[in-house]
Amino acid sequence: ALETLKMFEKKDSRVKSAAATNLSFLYYLGNDLAQATNYADLAVNSDRYNPAALTNKGNTVFANGDYEKAAEFYKEALRNDSLCTEALYNLGLAYKKLNRIDEALDFLLKLHAILPNSAQVLYQIASIYEIMEDPNQAIEWLLQLISVVPTDPHVLSKLGKLYDNEGDKSQAFHYYYESYRYFPSNIEVIEWLGAYYID
Repeated sequence: ALETLKMFEKKDSRVKSAAATNLSFLYYLGNDLAQATNYADLAVNSDRYNPAALTNKGNTVFANGDYEKAAEFYKEALRNDSLCTEALYNLGLAYKKLNRIDEALDFLLKLHAILPNSAQVLYQIASIYEIMEDPNQAIEWLLQLISVVPTDPHVLSKLGKLYDNEGDKSQAFHYYYESYRYFPSNIEVIEWLGAYYID
């Protein structure tokens, strides 16, 4: 894939931008941040209005820990394409990292309206409600999430933990036990179940 895309580097700016965008993403997936950054810069310089190029550039900056700068690239991508789902999602994550929780929630809820069955979006919204110390909302979003991915042991154990914190032992047991069924090697879940049976 890399070799094929590199053949397009010498074409006109739009083709070059598209090839560089894909090259940047492939290097990013391969954890080669330096090359991902080089190609992200090339893609943005070739076509400043390419939302995917701007999102990739934001991702490379995000990976280096500059969440504020990454957010700027994601916002620029959204100015060029207001329905760029990757930019919306990553902007939500950047604001979450910056502890701008209300803004993170706003962007993730907008994205949820576009992608109502996205497991990642549902999980992030639940996570934000947990940070906001609103366990009932967190539980509600996690319940939506397990309707999409009913066999995820991590989500099931998180539901168990939230119900346990709320004092609902029977619901906590149900979700911890379901989590154990799908992944019987989670020590935290085994400990909780053991303590439950001792009680």
